[in-house]
Amino acid sequence: MADWARRIEQGWYAGSPWLAPLRPLGWLVGRVARRRLRRFRAAAPPVPPVPVLVVGNVTVGGTGKTPLVIALARRARERGLTVVVISRGYGGESDDYPLTVRADDDPARVGDEPLLIARRAAVPVVLDPRRDRALDEAVRRHGADLVISDDGLQHYALPRSAEVAVIDARRGLGNGRCLPAGPLREPADRLDQVDFLVANGGRWPGALTMHLVPGDPLRLNDGEALDAARFRERHPAVHAVAGIGNPERFFRTLDLLGLAVTPHAFPDHHAFQASDLAFGDDRPVIMTEKDAVKCQGFDDPRLWTLPVRADLPPVTLDAMIDRTLSPGEEKQ
Repeated sequence: MADWARRIEQGWYAGSPWLAPLRPLGWLVGRVARRRLRRFRAAAPPVPPVPVLVVGNVTVGGTGKTPLVIALARRARERGLTVVVISRGYGGESDDYPLTVRADDDPARVGDEPLLIARRAAVPVVLDPRRDRALDEAVRRHGADLVISDDGLQHYALPRSAEVAVIDARRGLGNGRCLPAGPLREPADRLDQVDFLVANGGRWPGALTMHLVPGDPLRLNDGEALDAARFRERHPAVHAVAGIGNPERFFRTLDLLGLAVTPHAFPDHHAFQASDLAFGDDRPVIMTEKDAVKCQGFDDPRLWTLPVRADLPPVTLDAMIDRTLSPGEEKQ
């Protein structure tokens, strides 16, 4: 099933003609999405109890929004705001919602991205499939001054003050069609209605440019850090593991660091077992941070992670936060 899903995804971005029979379904999904958005806009959505910034995307798969959420949360915290991130908690399973993520939580319970955000941003992360309930919990329990929603652009039960959409500048919008004929959750013109459009990894018309900057590789079992040059000198050839929406972006980053990479792509949010990482040799295995939170308990000295951060000027992060605190200004 995973191989079939990956083939369909590749077809979206390659313009494969064999997807043509799915176009009527894509047209229907787009029509329904437009209707939902019109109802949301026409109903004069309620004002949220505190400022709410939604960071999402219009495509399925990874665009780099999680590093942006982390950067925004850290910047807002530096400014003295009480920040809470809310999330659906995709990839986790719990019978108890709303749920506040702890830094030592089990990723199988809370999901990999929420756990990564809680650790890297050092702010409360509240999970609930109903983000409006997560918002209430963020205000009632944590006294939030600012709530950042990780994803949820299409979750119209959640009132919001401002919206940021992130796109992958390299992959773009694929064939421009809605699911299942293409990668879009909503028609592309939805991007004209957000407050900020951010292009990860390159230029895009009307968008702010963001880059993901790699940090020093870290070994999972003991926290040893090596800068890129020392790591390359010690470990010139590696196995690269990525269970994310766009694994090629991670593999390309490692190539740019000068490593000889044997890539291993897994489904997004894959629940790793130690056997998944047994490749028959002693070469290091380097993985994304999102994957690393699920592999730290393996106690294997071969396992490393490559942290990344969203590179945006503080003035840009401030503009997004200020728009949320003072909504209604002209959109970017």
